[in-house]
Amino acid sequence: MKILLRGRLLDFHGDPETDSDSHRWIEDGAILVEDGRIVASGGFSDVDASDARVVDHRPHILMPGFIDAHIHFPQVQVVASWGEQLLDWLNTYMFPEEGRFADMAHAERMAEFILDEFARNGTTTALAFGSSHMTSVNALMGAAEARNMCLIAGKTMMDRNAPDGVLDTAQSSYDESKALIGRWHGRGRLRYAITPRFAITSTQDQLEAAGALAREHPDCIVQTHLSENRAEIDYTLSLYPKARDYLDIYEQVGLLSPRLHLAHAIHLEDREIERMAESGARAVHCPTSNLFLGSGLFAGRTLEQRGIVSAIATDIGGGTSYSMLRTLAAAYDVRQLRGDKLGILAGFHKATRGNALALGLADEIGTLADGSAADIVVLDPAATPAMALRAERARRLEDELFILQTMGDDRAIVETYVGGTALKGSAMLNDTVSDPYA
Repeated sequence: MKILLRGRLLDFHGDPETDSDSHRWIEDGAILVEDGRIVASGGFSDVDASDARVVDHRPHILMPGFIDAHIHFPQVQVVASWGEQLLDWLNTYMFPEEGRFADMAHAERMAEFILDEFARNGTTTALAFGSSHMTSVNALMGAAEARNMCLIAGKTMMDRNAPDGVLDTAQSSYDESKALIGRWHGRGRLRYAITPRFAITSTQDQLEAAGALAREHPDCIVQTHLSENRAEIDYTLSLYPKARDYLDIYEQVGLLSPRLHLAHAIHLEDREIERMAESGARAVHCPTSNLFLGSGLFAGRTLEQRGIVSAIATDIGGGTSYSMLRTLAAAYDVRQLRGDKLGILAGFHKATRGNALALGLADEIGTLADGSAADIVVLDPAATPAMALRAERARRLEDELFILQTMGDDRAIVETYVGGTALKGSAMLNDTVSDPYA
């Protein structure tokens, strides 16, 4: 069945921070969906709605679904764990929790929960860490496949400096990752990410195994962490005394490339910035996590001016909200503290097309272009009484977007479509959707 979604339409074809002609805004827009793809989009009067079921979302805003560029799937039940900085927080809360994901039943329950939360919050794609157990990836990939979701995930590789229940070995992490790549990578809308946690929890042998996987599977993303916390950096360099800096540890094993996604990347040396720019490695900003754990303030504008592509992410469970709207609000606060405002349009670009570009998936997701996957979020800038009161004074698109960014959360998500299927539920209550504007 063809479905035509009607509403106010916004997507991006350029970066608002560098391009004055960056976006498309249509007051009465339409998106025609068939077989999970966008067949056409534009003004409602210009899109052929014959033989299509019309779902009228006016006066709400239709945008590409949000993309979350860094999350930890096994941490969903220990989000908001109090009072520690990074290393103590990992040992006290996160590593024991991740050990529970050896149990398939538990992993499957948590997989359904996190994908439901994505739908509640308008997130249609995520780049995810599993635990060190194959069960965690199998559960999450299986649940995402059932929803036809674009998901990238990998088994965490970690063979030291953690409890026995979450440790693997250099060889087992290679063998298990390779088996998971064979099972899931390129299956439907799923992709695999080679996932060494970070240098503290991987020996040289294991990082070399990750480098071998990256060479053998050049279409797989690689994800890890870099320079989140000063104590982390000091400990890392004590484990790798011959390294020039933290980034050099990954560079020496052949991981530095445009496929490498480095979460946090806060406290960088000049050489690290230069090598990231030269190699195309991505930096991933995790603002709610960085503020919650007291890690530091990400220098996004500075890095991008130096030629580094960056993405933005919730970082559940160091991050404190599944909502990309709350994440954009925190990113705005971080930029304010650095004396460098984040533009309103720039934030929404980052959460959609910008993250798709960082992941190398802009031909598939992140816009409402013809042929793209029909991953769409419907947003209500007047979702709560306080937002509605503020929206009475809104005079332009940017005002409404800033209300969403600053005051919005899952209540502002009217509907989330993944591959053209409504997952949050409001648009699928019945087959005949009335037109309130008729």
